[in-house]
Amino acid sequence: MDAVETPGETASSTDMRVGIVGFGLRASLWKHAHRPGEGSAVTMVCDLSARGRADAAAKIPTAVVTDSLEELLAAGLDAVLVLTPDNRHAEVAVQTLRAGIPTFCEKPLDVTLAAADAILATAYETGTRLYVGHNMRHMPVVVQMRELIQAGTIGEVKAVWCRHFVGNGGDYYFKDWHAQRANTTSLLLQKGAHDIDVIHWLAGGYTRRVSAIGDLAVYGDVTSRRDNTDRRMGDWFSLQNWPPAAQTDLAEVIDVEDISMMQMVLDNGVLASYQQCHFTPDYWRNYTVIGTRGRIENFGDGPGDTIKVWTTRSSAGFVAPDAEIEILDGEGGHGGADPLLIAEFLRFAREGGETATSPVAARASVAAGVLATASLRGDGGALEVPALPGEWVEYFNAGQPVPDRSLNSHARSGPLAAVGPRVAQ
Repeated sequence: MDAVETPGETASSTDMRVGIVGFGLRASLWKHAHRPGEGSAVTMVCDLSARGRADAAAKIPTAVVTDSLEELLAAGLDAVLVLTPDNRHAEVAVQTLRAGIPTFCEKPLDVTLAAADAILATAYETGTRLYVGHNMRHMPVVVQMRELIQAGTIGEVKAVWCRHFVGNGGDYYFKDWHAQRANTTSLLLQKGAHDIDVIHWLAGGYTRRVSAIGDLAVYGDVTSRRDNTDRRMGDWFSLQNWPPAAQTDLAEVIDVEDISMMQMVLDNGVLASYQQCHFTPDYWRNYTVIGTRGRIENFGDGPGDTIKVWTTRSSAGFVAPDAEIEILDGEGGHGGADPLLIAEFLRFAREGGETATSPVAARASVAAGVLATASLRGDGGALEVPALPGEWVEYFNAGQPVPDRSLNSHARSGPLAAVGPRVAQ
């Protein structure tokens, strides 16, 4: 149950003043940023909806709650979390970065390549620190698999496969704004951005060429529709909404696929695939990583589940693994990933330095998802991912070093508009 602060709990003079824009589906992150007297406090929340503002006021009664982004930009904040719907990330993040506020942008960066590149362009040009909320880089199952790979357990990675069984897809994604291309581009991008990023992280490279197929195979035929703008997922979610074809109150407009499959050629030669289905009875991810000396595979992706390792050749069929590693647990959402994510962002906003997440990697996952969507809605042919300007890559890979000037001047080498033509299209 969420803790509710009392009016007496106020930020100390040494606490970072944190703002939040968008108090909806990912609003639970406030708990990890609001630690009055411990280093950070949420002092302002901006949300356009009356419900979002009411929720914020109830959760954080010491915070100023507003519907004015301009008010938030002028509030002297030390950091901001952009938690709006995905298709508004760039709209907000570009403004917070221009205002010189270290910015956490929830994944994906945005739902178009142009919007994602606009965020990176602004961060590069202003020198304002940008952090992208790919929390799965802190999830135990992913961290443990990467540690096995980096230890050389399976040799050099050559292939990564991911199957994502989105068992709650009908309730999570087909009753609200997620169901429309205008808001998400596709669920292959919006939902898959996590997994594409994990594939890249485990493989040590980024997608260079991608192809995909997909279909609206089940939910498009469901006739029970409703305008759900007056509700949230907690109002309709139920495991009794089964089988998928018996779902009720789906969104009035559904034009995204409920099953998709993409293939990737990475820039280091690794081959990868990602499959996503929103009408399975179970809900988990399975990663298989194959190297030159063995393979690893997770069976379940939560605490207490296992990662299995095969490093011995066998002439039999299925054999027991050579090793089994229990997936760890942690305090907080996503196996402890959420508090680690926010703690890393706040440290980065305050001090800079290395981070597990990367704006370049975040852009790479959006680019792969965008191009895969274009492929599946075309003829399924392979498409090339456009490269970022080399100076951007160098800057972000170096940890976004502070330029030789005051951050408050917000100008690297001329007006932001000058960067526009260099944005990959």
